[in-house]
Parts: sequence; structure tokens; C-alpha cells
Amino acid sequence: MNYSSRQQPSKHWFRKVDWILVLVITVLAIISVTLISSAMGGGQYSANFSIRQIIYYILGAIMAFLIMIVSPKKIKHNTYLLYFIFCVLLIGLLILPETAITPVINGAKSWYSFGPISIQPSEFMKIILILALAKTVSRHNQFTFNKSFQSDLMLFLKIIGVSIFPMLLILLQNDLGTTLVICAVIAGVMMVSGITWRILAPIFIAAILGGASIILAIIFKPTLIENLLGIKMYQMGRINSWLDPYTYSSGDGYHLTESLKAIGSGQLIGKGYNHGEVYIPENHTDFIFSVVGEEMGFIGSVVLILIFLFLVFHLIRLASKINSQYNKVFIIGYVSLIVFHVLQNVGMTVQLLPITGIPLPFISYGGSSLWSLMTGIGVILSIYYHEPKRYQEPDTLDTAKTA
Repeated sequence: MNYSSRQQPSKHWFRKVDWILVLVITVLAIISVTLISSAMGGGQYSANFSIRQIIYYILGAIMAFLIMIVSPKKIKHNTYLLYFIFCVLLIGLLILPETAITPVINGAKSWYSFGPISIQPSEFMKIILILALAKTVSRHNQFTFNKSFQSDLMLFLKIIGVSIFPMLLILLQNDLGTTLVICAVIAGVMMVSGITWRILAPIFIAAILGGASIILAIIFKPTLIENLLGIKMYQMGRINSWLDPYTYSSGDGYHLTESLKAIGSGQLIGKGYNHGEVYIPENHTDFIFSVVGEEMGFIGSVVLILIFLFLVFHLIRLASKINSQYNKVFIIGYVSLIVFHVLQNVGMTVQLLPITGIPLPFISYGGSSLWSLMTGIGVILSIYYHEPKRYQEPDTLDTAKTA
């Protein structure tokens, strides 16, 4: 009897890990390293980014499993502290002069550099903000005893209040892509926050109409948009090259025209690993899906998208079984982030959406982006690990029978 009770905790620990999620991330890691390695075959890089991506994944996996050990209650308790720390880091990038620690990279001062390691606070802020929104929603609903239109409106204002400051700090860094990701996260969180659709429906409709109006104004009255919204010339160049890439094929439209050429040339089954022929600068980062289309073809592209769909389905299924609203809201917010990243990245490579600096999650090369995503995975693993589950009941019964 003593022997079986000693063995029980090991089995219990093993079954508390979400191995399906671990397996999906492992598959995405293998695909990422393979694609980045193939992108190196063009000879345009002196460094081997696939080796670096392996290191980033190893460090990210360590981060995720260390976070898994921490209970969601402790994470929730320290959420606002993390929120404050990363807001300070974002402010620092705006007020500190250009130095070796705060360098200007690609025209933007968005990183803290410590030797070979560069950290982009805005990437981690996306995850911290989801945690902060989850805590805000759960605390509001916990202490709202008479739900009403006024209480829902108050919750809406709280969500906006928590989100607006980091959004402005990131927008001041000219990082429109991350700002759009945060907007998608806010929308996802609001949909599961319990706010009545009498509030959400008019806001979502107004946002859609506003976005459509901006796009139409860009097409027919670009100077008006430049003057009213203060859009930079390079941002207008991206929009113009999206609408008519071949007219700007030697400038802003170069990446898009080459991406369309690469994906189209892959046809049904692709050209095969390391057989890419179309040159796309920095194709191991934001335009990694062009490598997928060219070398893996339509079938490979669909398989990769199905893997992402499976990941999203698995996370939504997990959220549906969780009682804690804090945990549930975090997972849905994280799903919103993943979905927007995939839709935007894939859409921009095939001209469905404008080009932004949004990477393909878990696939594109990059330390900060990957580590922030793995931080979110660590929180979800923590939720799964510490959340009471029905499948643990047989173990309890076995223990009772042994006793």
C-alpha cells in the first residue's frame, strides 16, 4: 500500500500537463525551424537563424514550464504589478536617448538590447494586457451583484481604461501592427466579459463602418486621411502598394509582388524543401508564409492553417470547461491574439490585407515575439495544471479503494 501511494503523485503530475497543447507547439516549432532553415538557402544571410530559433524555442519552453508551476491565483495576484512594470518599460523607450541599450532598429526604438539579446516590451505587453483585462473583468463581475445596463457600461469603460494607456505608448512607437493586435484582443475579451450586446453591437458596427470609411477615404481621398489622422508617408506607401502592388513593384510593393509570385509558383504541392527560387528580403520573419506557399504548395499551406485551427479549437474547448472567469477570459483573449496574427499575416502575403509588421505566430523568426507567445502558453499550461478536472476522479477512487 505504501508503494502504490508513493507512485500515485508521479502519475498524477503527468496527467495534469496539457500534452495535446505541448504536442501542437512542438509540431509548430519543427515547422518553424524547417522553414527558416530553408529560407537560409538563398544565401542572403550570413547568420544561421534556424539555430537561433531552436535556442529561442528551448528558452521559451523553459519559460513556459516554469510559469506552469506557478498557480493562476499567484499570476492573478501579481497581474497589475506586471502591467505597471511593462508600462514603465514602454515609457522608457519613449523618453530615453538612443544608446546601446535602447538602439534604433529599422527606424524604430522599440527594443532593449542586452548584448546578443534584444527584448521588445510591446510583445510581452500583449500578454500582460490580456492578464490585466482578465483580472479586471473577473473582479468586476465578482463584485457586481445586480447586473444592469449601467454595470455593463462601467465594465466596458474599465476595459477601455486598462487598455488605452499601453495602446497609446505602443502607437507612439509607430507600431501600428501591435496596436491592431491589442484592438483584436479587446474585442475578444469584451465578447466573453458578459457585457450586453445592447452596448457591444453598436460599438462593433460603428468600428466596422469607421474602418470601411477609412479604407474608402484612402482609396479616393488619401490626402484627407494624411491630414486628419496624421498617417506617415511610409504607412500610406504600404496602403497604396497593397491596393496596386505592381505599380509600386520597385518600391513599397516589392515584398508583396514577390510574395504573390512565390506563393503562386508553389502551385498544388510546392517545389520542395530548400527549392525556393523567388527572392524575398527577410522572408524568415514576416513573410515566412511565402516560403510555405512556394515550397509546400497549396496543400502544405492548408495543412499549416489546419494546425492553427486545431490549436484554436483546443484552446476554446479548454476555456469552455473552466469555471474561473479569470482563466476563461485569458484563454479567449489569447485565442483572439493568435487568430488575428494568423489572419493578418497570411492575408497580407496574398494581398487580402495591408502589409503590417505582424509575424506568423510560432513560425516566424524572432525572440521577443516567440517568448511572449510562449509566456501565454505557460499561463494556459498553468491553468490546465492547477484547474480541478473530472479525469482526476478515478485516481481519487483508486486511492480510496487502496485505503
